[in-house]
Amino acid sequence: MMGTGTVVNAVAIAAGGALGLLAGRGIKVRYQETVIHGLSLCVMVLGLKMALAGQHTLFVISGLVLGILVGEALNIEGKLEQVGLYLGKRFSQKGETGAFAKGFLTTSLIYCVGAMAIVGSIQDGLNGDASTLYTKAMIDGLSAIMYGANMGAGVMASALSVFFYQGTLTLLSSFIGPFVTDAVAQEISAAGGILIFGIGLTMSKIIAMRVGNMIPGLFIVAVMTYFLDRNEDLSISSLRSIMDGYIGVIAQLVRAHRSHR
Repeated sequence: MMGTGTVVNAVAIAAGGALGLLAGRGIKVRYQETVIHGLSLCVMVLGLKMALAGQHTLFVISGLVLGILVGEALNIEGKLEQVGLYLGKRFSQKGETGAFAKGFLTTSLIYCVGAMAIVGSIQDGLNGDASTLYTKAMIDGLSAIMYGANMGAGVMASALSVFFYQGTLTLLSSFIGPFVTDAVAQEISAAGGILIFGIGLTMSKIIAMRVGNMIPGLFIVAVMTYFLDRNEDLSISSLRSIMDGYIGVIAQLVRAHRSHR
């Protein structure tokens, strides 16, 4: 049945987050801090592995930079935080709203950014094959236990993000499926890996990054890779010209920003 994989995935995250939340109450703070540091390292390694699997580095870099400009203009992370704060006010205890929002935002990005979410949702919609999403559900459910123990109830709420995100992809699979070639999925995964690496840095408190504002870059990378895949004769000089054009646009935007400061 179409959509079963997404439902199972969302339920696994919610159940894992609930188990982690219950387990976390009996764990000392210093243990929780060490565990979250270990998790952040694992997230960074996962992101790095995904990022290094890409083949078109120029497109990934330029696509992400352009996506960041779009994301900052739309303030996507700010809107996601508002959703997290709203859910926190509704479902968390008083005084824990900020922690709820942080857990919701962090795990929503981790569970939604990646090739398994995209490819698995499309497979489920096109031919009813939910095997990829079942595998993802097992991985996400186990990780949700660890995240829930350290980040709280916000992890459970990220199941809603997964449900709507993957459910939308499944419903639209008949339209977007033909465009998601192996090359497109690979480069989306590579770009997503960079975002996941950034999430790991934020989790470890090395640096606070607005990773949510980088999300549009995934779609820009997908479009660029699709057209590259369709035009295999595109030369290196053409790629450099495209990159030079992007750099020129970015430089103009930076100069304009500085002139208004």
